[in-house]
Amino acid sequence: MDSIEFNLEAGIPTLDLRRYTEGSEKDRKSFAEELGAAYRQIGFAAISGHGVSEDLIASMYIEVKNFFSLPTETKLKYSNQDANNQRGFVKFGQEHAKGNDHADLKEFWQVGQTNIPANADLSHYPPNIITEEYPEFSVRSDELYKSLEEVGLIVLEAIAMHLDLPLDYFRTSTEGGNSILRAIHYPPIINEPQSSVRSAEHEDINLITLLIGASASGLEVMGLDGNWNKVTADSEHIVMNCGDMLQRLTNHQLKSTTHRVVNPHKELWHTPRFSIPFFCHPKPDMNLDALPQCVPAGENPKDLPITAGEYLNERLAEIGLKKEDK
Repeated sequence: MDSIEFNLEAGIPTLDLRRYTEGSEKDRKSFAEELGAAYRQIGFAAISGHGVSEDLIASMYIEVKNFFSLPTETKLKYSNQDANNQRGFVKFGQEHAKGNDHADLKEFWQVGQTNIPANADLSHYPPNIITEEYPEFSVRSDELYKSLEEVGLIVLEAIAMHLDLPLDYFRTSTEGGNSILRAIHYPPIINEPQSSVRSAEHEDINLITLLIGASASGLEVMGLDGNWNKVTADSEHIVMNCGDMLQRLTNHQLKSTTHRVVNPHKELWHTPRFSIPFFCHPKPDMNLDALPQCVPAGENPKDLPITAGEYLNERLAEIGLKKEDK
């Protein structure tokens, strides 16, 4: 497949989602091919025209800042180890990148699915947690979750078009899936840090990730040459990247690219950083076997068979979030 030359002023390709949602069939196919090429070549893209309300995003960030301003002992009452830290508050220093012993310099809050499929195994869908101090935090979180889930399903439909799959291929397996909305707080840096990164280099577990309006710069993506490239997308863009599950499904044709969040310059250590990624996961029983059209004739798939639920549990253990069995 021929590569596409992208304008990389923002560090990653930028696309307008309205070409897919409002355009002609030719526009839709062109968008799908460009998105597919971006994921094949870089693994990241930024989209405008996504339809997520700017007011909703702004109000969500206000609620996020309010919650993380609470004392640590107050926030800790909302932690939920029994849910493998997939709901509620996760304390500073809990999570680390796979294969990295240094904890990331962040704390975060996680919100899950409320549109739970009929006959679902509820062990995969623990209830969300409502904060007493800021009940609007939960309201805004649920609203934003639903908005980003729909954007994610549209993007996945375009990826299905690119892969010559039925357009509802991902919607069938992902609508009502185990997606996570995460609100992250990187506190101000007080002492000389052990490393230059707030969140160590890693790849995302899920199908795709959607990141809205981080409050400060710092996101960097590893290029094919091994060098780090700064992502400088505008605030109205959603930054999207391919995750490991989608990479597995496409036999590594679509790339789950390594990325990190670096510390600011020393004069900005006193400033916190907030970001809100949406990790788009399928239902736990989705099979992640490589699609036949992505495996060259005479070759074996690059990864062993596994379901989305099994893979998620495996990866949560690797990054310090899964509760240890006693």
